[in-house]
Amino acid sequence: MSLVEVENLHRVFRMGRGADDVTAVNRASFHIDAGEALGLVGESGSGKSTIARILVGLERADSGAVRIDGVDRLRPVHGRRARLARAQAAQMVFQDPNGSLDRRLSVTESLQRVLLLHRRVSGRVAARSEALALLDRVRLSERHAEAKPHELSGGQRQRVAIARALAVSPKLVVLDEAVSALDVSVQAQVLDLLGEIQRESGVGYLFVSHDLAVVQEICQRVIVLFRGGIVERGQTRKVLDAPDHPYTQLLLASTPGPDWKPERVAQARMTFTQRMSVVTEA
Repeated sequence: MSLVEVENLHRVFRMGRGADDVTAVNRASFHIDAGEALGLVGESGSGKSTIARILVGLERADSGAVRIDGVDRLRPVHGRRARLARAQAAQMVFQDPNGSLDRRLSVTESLQRVLLLHRRVSGRVAARSEALALLDRVRLSERHAEAKPHELSGGQRQRVAIARALAVSPKLVVLDEAVSALDVSVQAQVLDLLGEIQRESGVGYLFVSHDLAVVQEICQRVIVLFRGGIVERGQTRKVLDAPDHPYTQLLLASTPGPDWKPERVAQARMTFTQRMSVVTEA
């Protein structure tokens, strides 16, 4: 059995007042094994973040199934124990750590609160010791411990967000564009860190990104989303080196490189749009 099993996941946003409903996720099915990083790629509006948010309980699904470590995670949770169990199953690292870190708390205070809430340790002394160990794990030193989020660089804040996600020893970490706001050199450092953590802990990753180069660096398999549906999947190198679906080919053509030409991309997009219009009408 896989660590994460998603079957026929479906989510429609009802717009109301005569507007067309939006199908954000369209009968998506996939799995993630323990210790595996699965990439989820597609342009804005393809449904990537909706799937990510459903897996961690921040968004509901209309139908389908999500099992993490064999437990149904779409079932409504009631009570403190159930909510904590849900949080321990899956944690999320967002694109902007400022939105998830309390600016009033120092780094250690933020980590200690999580550790004590989830009863990972007993007492503040033990919580501080574990918080410092988590910071060391994400390659931050004790001098960062008393800093508040605004006193850190973007890469350092993202490391703190990763440490906080790891504080509950989750089975799955969902990373939603977690390195897209970072400089290229800092991106490389964080990706290297994520790979090291995965090798040591066996945690599973769902890596949501529009950056195909980043996905190729860290993910063993990749899923390509278009209008909420999965149009291609497979081993990352195979999918990105020799894509079968026209949409995957368009994504690759849209990625700047040595031979990249905007006019060629525009023509490819026009051809793809026309092809999809014919399919839709049929």
